[in-house]
Amino acid sequence: MVARELPDAAVAGPQGAGGEGNPFDLDDARAYRRWRERKLDLRARCVGDLLVPLADAHALAPHERQALLERVARTNMALYRVPTAAEDPALPRALGAQLGLERLDANWLADEDGISHIAVAAHREPGLPGGGHADFIPYTERAIHWHTDGYYHPAGRRILGMILHCVRPARAGGESGLLDHELAYIALRDAEPAAVRALMQPDAMTIPERRDAAGVARAAQSGPVFTPAAAGALHMRYTARTRSIAWHDDAATHAAAARLARVLAGADPACAPWILRLRLQAGMGLVCHNVLHERSAFADDPGAPRLLYRARFLDRVAATG
Repeated sequence: MVARELPDAAVAGPQGAGGEGNPFDLDDARAYRRWRERKLDLRARCVGDLLVPLADAHALAPHERQALLERVARTNMALYRVPTAAEDPALPRALGAQLGLERLDANWLADEDGISHIAVAAHREPGLPGGGHADFIPYTERAIHWHTDGYYHPAGRRILGMILHCVRPARAGGESGLLDHELAYIALRDAEPAAVRALMQPDAMTIPERRDAAGVARAAQSGPVFTPAAAGALHMRYTARTRSIAWHDDAATHAAAARLARVLAGADPACAPWILRLRLQAGMGLVCHNVLHERSAFADDPGAPRLLYRARFLDRVAATG
């Protein structure tokens, strides 16, 4: 993959020229047009635009760190490749710390270090916690549909940053789809601003409670799909699942959810090229602002099972500089 030099322009931000306006205000068409133009100009045209080779993820050179920060600032994500595919569960945390990612979200399926080892449950290495993993799709060979991580978390635990590092790919399949969630916002707002308004409602999407043998393991969580975040960024909370989810019960919200599903299915020819696809190879990884992502089904190799490390953070990647 050959990287294209991204435009040497100011990073697309929330405000218009001179600091005036807010592109996420549906009544501010002028600020939106300025932000939209810059966002589309700076977007990645191919996977190679996002890729940064790293000599040592534990000790980034200044130019490597800057290259990662600039890509995340422009496109909400960056890809990297390290020269070794050794099992190193400390890598995501060490890399994250150099990029401003400090507050690790240690969910209950993660290991003691707070890093999730994503592998088919039957292939979990000895000594790693495995109880209940097979009940969750990431720990199976099945496809995972479009989502952002932590969509079932309360607002105080929003997953703002994430690192996904590939130790071993599957024998076949396991392709990732990536879409900058701010481009999804553009696709919806261009087509039907009312869809964005519906998805910004405080109870647009509700994830019902999850119960286990002990009772309520996770309370129901309601919230918007699109939320203007700190520093003028946009946060997205979404899952394409059709079970264990409830949309705000009005026609506008159901229509908005259906339109978003069509965008993610690539049915809109204008924005279909904005979806990037790749198969992470050993030593490759993703650093992102919790962009929309999906994974195809795969066939594993029992002798060398697929293994990825996932670190989720309550922080955004640091600003450039």
